[in-house]
Amino acid sequence: MDKRTYNIYCDESCHLEHDGIKPMLLGCIWCPEDKKDAIFARLREIKIRNGIKPHCELKWNAVSPSKLSYYLDLVDYFFDNSDLHFRALVVQDKTKLNHEAYGQSHDQFYYKMYFDLLKTIIAPQYSYNIYIDIKDTQGQKKVERLRDVLCNNAYDFNKEVVSRVQQVRSHEVELVELADFFTGALGYVHRGLTTSDAKMKIIDKIRQKSGYSLTMSTLVREEKFNIFIWKGRAVVNG
Repeated sequence: MDKRTYNIYCDESCHLEHDGIKPMLLGCIWCPEDKKDAIFARLREIKIRNGIKPHCELKWNAVSPSKLSYYLDLVDYFFDNSDLHFRALVVQDKTKLNHEAYGQSHDQFYYKMYFDLLKTIIAPQYSYNIYIDIKDTQGQKKVERLRDVLCNNAYDFNKEVVSRVQQVRSHEVELVELADFFTGALGYVHRGLTTSDAKMKIIDKIRQKSGYSLTMSTLVREEKFNIFIWKGRAVVNG
């Protein structure tokens, strides 16, 4: 019997080493592969219903008060659809990271965090296609290395569990956009920002629907809205 396949769609927020922002976040949405077309179609329907062109890109940084009903509809759709799941990893203060002391670059650390983000999602009885938003021109070699590490961790030496790790462009994949949206919302919380009333209403809705403060780790087995606050004493200076 063939394994059921899940697709995992990943994005990041504030991941650059010297961007002047303390937190770094990685986030992902996952769903059964055989449900993705229906989910994509539904996400486009939500746009159309709210007067938005179906291929207009969803991004947290572009949230505006005029489209608030659309964003709140998205939150409702995510939490009401049992096939959709979200997990985020939060590094609360990347300015304290001491990469040199531990023989790594910030880029290498970035992919280690991707490993920590994904490893608890992957179960050996299923197979996974992982899609990561394009970061740079060297990214494909790095995501191939990420696949190798994930496969080894899952004793997946034939690469049947982690069947694919591939870069994509976020504006071409609706669920990468949705990962950007939720990851950006968490980033807004962890940066301590409150200036946008529209963004605060979205965050309040996420808190209400998830039942979480968004500032603390959830249980590891939380499958709907999973948050991991990374402590990483081994690579933090001091």
